[in-house]
Amino acid sequence: MIYQSFSRRQLLTLTWWRRNEFAGYDGILCDGSVRSGKTLSMAVGFLLWSMERFDGGQFALCGKTVESLRRNVANLLPQWLEGVFQLEERRSENRITVTGVGHRNNYYLFGGKDESSYAQIQGMTLCGVLLDEVALMPRSFVEQALARCSVPGSKFWFNCNPEGPEHWFYLEWVRQARARNILYLHFTMEDNPSLSPEIRERYERLYNGVFYDRYVRGLWVAAEGLVYDGFDPARHMPPTLPETAGRCYVSVDYGTRNPTVFLLWQKEKGATAGAACGNTTGTGGSGSSKRQTEHMRRICSIFYPANIPQMVIVDPSAASFITELRQLGLPVQQADNAVLDGIRCVSDLLREGQLLFHPDCAHTKSEFRAYVWDEDAAAQGVDRPVKDHDHCMDAVRYFAYTVVRRGTARVGRRPRGL
Repeated sequence: MIYQSFSRRQLLTLTWWRRNEFAGYDGILCDGSVRSGKTLSMAVGFLLWSMERFDGGQFALCGKTVESLRRNVANLLPQWLEGVFQLEERRSENRITVTGVGHRNNYYLFGGKDESSYAQIQGMTLCGVLLDEVALMPRSFVEQALARCSVPGSKFWFNCNPEGPEHWFYLEWVRQARARNILYLHFTMEDNPSLSPEIRERYERLYNGVFYDRYVRGLWVAAEGLVYDGFDPARHMPPTLPETAGRCYVSVDYGTRNPTVFLLWQKEKGATAGAACGNTTGTGGSGSSKRQTEHMRRICSIFYPANIPQMVIVDPSAASFITELRQLGLPVQQADNAVLDGIRCVSDLLREGQLLFHPDCAHTKSEFRAYVWDEDAAAQGVDRPVKDHDHCMDAVRYFAYTVVRRGTARVGRRPRGL
C-alpha cells in the first residue's frame, strides 16, 4: 500500500514510542470521531512497535468480536503492511504470525463481547495488547487483557469512539490518562487527510442527535431525551402513502403478558412505507398454542391472500411463536435485536425520509413521541431506552435493521390457507 500523507496525530500514533518525550509512557489512547484515521494508524503503529522491540513474543489484538476485529483490522493488515512484513494467518487458532526486520511474533485475536470473555485471555503472557473499540468491551475483559502484559517493555494500545460521559472507560482511562501514564490523543475527521471535503460533508449528514455528537464531533456525551428526536409526523406520516408495488413484509414484537404488535410494510428501492395495519393487540399471558394461533390468524387477516409476505420478521425471543409460524408455512426471519445499532439505523432512515407511516398507525405515532433514553442507565454509563410503551418501536427497529439495512437471509414458502 502506498500512503499519500499522514496528519500530525496519525504520525505521532505511528511513532510515539520512538520519541524521547513520549517513550516512557505505558501506552497510548486514541478516541474521537469516526473516519478520523485512528484505526489505521493505531494498528500499523502497534505492529511497527511490536516487531521492532520484540522477537518471539505473544501479543493480543482485541475487538468487540473476533469477526468485527477481522473486518476492521486483521483483514486489512496485509494491505496496510505490504512490502514491510509477511503475515500468515491461522484462522482455526485465531492467530497471525508476522515476520520481518529479523523478528517473528505471534498475534492472537480475541473478542470481548460479554463478561465471560475474560476467560479466553486468562493465563497468557503478553508483550502488548491492542484494544480496538475498547469502549464496547466489558471492564472484566479489558482488565484481564491488561493484566496479561507482564513482559518488560510491554505497552497498552487503546482505540475507541466515544460513548456516554459516565462510561467506566471514560472516567477511569480517558480522564485519568495522565495519572495512568498514558499518552492521550483526540482525533477528528480533520486528522484524516485521505477524506475529501465531499466525504466529510457526507458523514456530517449521516448522523443526528447523540450519534452526531459522538461519531462526528467525537464527544463523550449522554444519550438523553427523545430517542428519535428526528421523527416528525408531518413528514413521516403523510396523508397518503406513495403507491408502491414493492415487496410485503410483516414485523412482529411478540408479547404474552405485554401487547403484541404487527406492522405491515411495503419496501422497494429507496422507499419504505408502513401501512395502516400497524395495530396493537392485547395478549393474555399464557403463551399457549391457542394464543399463538390467534396471533397467526391476526397476521394472516392483514395480508392474506392478496399480500403474501416476503418475510415475517419476529422478535428472536419468541421461539415457540416462530415455530408456529413456520409450521403454517410462513417465511420467517428472526429479527436482528442489536438495540443501539438498530436505533441508529432507524434514526438514519427517518432522517433520509425512507420510513413512512400511514396516519392510522396511532400507536406507533404515540410511541415515537414517548420513547426516551433511560436517565438512570445513563448515570451508570449505559445507553438504553426506557423499557416502557416500546412495542411498536421494537417492531419498527426489527424491520429497519433486519431488512432495510441488513437484508433478509432466507425466503420461505407461501402460506397455506387457514
